[in-house]
Amino acid sequence: MLDRLDHYLGPLERSLSLRARRSEVLASNIANADTPNYKARDFDFRTALDRAGSARQGLNLAHTDSGHLDSRNISQATAGLQYRNPMQASIDNNTVEVDVELAQFSDNAIHYQADLAFMNARVRTMMSAIQGQ
Repeated sequence: MLDRLDHYLGPLERSLSLRARRSEVLASNIANADTPNYKARDFDFRTALDRAGSARQGLNLAHTDSGHLDSRNISQATAGLQYRNPMQASIDNNTVEVDVELAQFSDNAIHYQADLAFMNARVRTMMSAIQGQ
């Protein structure tokens, strides 16, 4: 029963979690727009979502030696963080382009709101089915 519930709500839950993490990364970039030598970071949402989905399906790393890192403690989004290449170099070696970051942040916020609306609709549907309406 719980596996069906996870199958029904799991993808949206993972998407919301990754969207929240991406908002944090983009907000950090915007906050450091005037920090010398700061390198803007981001991750490919689609790739991170695919990784999160496959990790939930049992494709975890083997922990065979005490020197190995525990894969459960590594965030999928953090592992996929990459540096953003600026379109125009700055004098202080900062790679944050505020316009690009704000556009990415806004796009991510819109997708987050859409995912949240889809999650609410699914929960309402389940509640209607449970109540027999």
